[in-house]
Amino acid sequence: MSCGKILITFSAALIVSHLFCIKYFINLKDVPAKDLRKIVSDAKKRKNLRKKLSTLEVDKGAPLKGKLLIQMFEKSSLRTRLSFYLAIKQLGGGTLTLRSNELHLGQGSESVADTAKILSTYGDGFMLRTDSDQKVENFRDHLTIPVINGLSPSSHPTQVLSDVFTVEEIKKKKISKLNICWIGDSNNVLDSLIAASVKFSFKLSIGCPKNFEPGKEVRAWVKANNKKIFIYNDPKKAVLGADVIFSDKVISLNDKVNKKKKIEQFKKFKIDKKLMSYAKKDCIFLHCLPRGSEVSNEVFLGKKSHVWKQALNRVHVQKSILLYCFGKLR
Repeated sequence: MSCGKILITFSAALIVSHLFCIKYFINLKDVPAKDLRKIVSDAKKRKNLRKKLSTLEVDKGAPLKGKLLIQMFEKSSLRTRLSFYLAIKQLGGGTLTLRSNELHLGQGSESVADTAKILSTYGDGFMLRTDSDQKVENFRDHLTIPVINGLSPSSHPTQVLSDVFTVEEIKKKKISKLNICWIGDSNNVLDSLIAASVKFSFKLSIGCPKNFEPGKEVRAWVKANNKKIFIYNDPKKAVLGADVIFSDKVISLNDKVNKKKKIEQFKKFKIDKKLMSYAKKDCIFLHCLPRGSEVSNEVFLGKKSHVWKQALNRVHVQKSILLYCFGKLR
């Protein structure tokens, strides 16, 4: 009897320990700054070690051998899907990709809680790209495996952490020593960039029309963390002294707005050679893709643009995010 009690107690302790060891990557706001820096540093090492390896060769030691990452996409994806597929493969694991319309989820026959139990039974990690912030939270509450936010309406943490990596790689200095500028709409990428500006302590200037400024909630969060962001309704003022200019599509895939009107409102915020001339001479341009009318071909395809390196770097950072979530980050 006492032995049984000991076994039960030990088993319960293991379960509790397992639950406390699970790490989520849902919003940069919730990840400690030291952990974000550790992820970026690990990605740098891993990229250097892959110089002589082909695309599908596995990293030395295969740190995630035998692990399965389940991916679910409710929104279209190219870079996120490819980068996570290669990331888990290069770490020695495997991936299974699902689309929400292939499941019973949301059709009145299976709850998120029940779906989460199945996912936790079959997989070791779960990456979700969704049009619902609540759905990310629901899965986090019910899954017993790590959850990674591949994009949600209010956050795109994997994109922005990779962008921090790219900036530091190109500029060869910590992002905290650089002036970062965002020109464009206030969306999920900007919200994550704002969170990154607090976590990595860099100056962030935002150029956008008055009606498209960051929301009160995110601005209050910045203030609560004793930091500042600088918002300008004049794009020239926003880019002055910038080391890096970021942008994103003015019209997102699921934007329920008058598209012609919105494009007209952002007309003077188009990133062209003239606007780039107000930034530092060695200023670089980055864009999370896909692009639209917010940037000229001359800038997008020019020497100051590093969008292709930016996209490829996501593989290296996703790998370190996976290792972080699986508790295997060195």
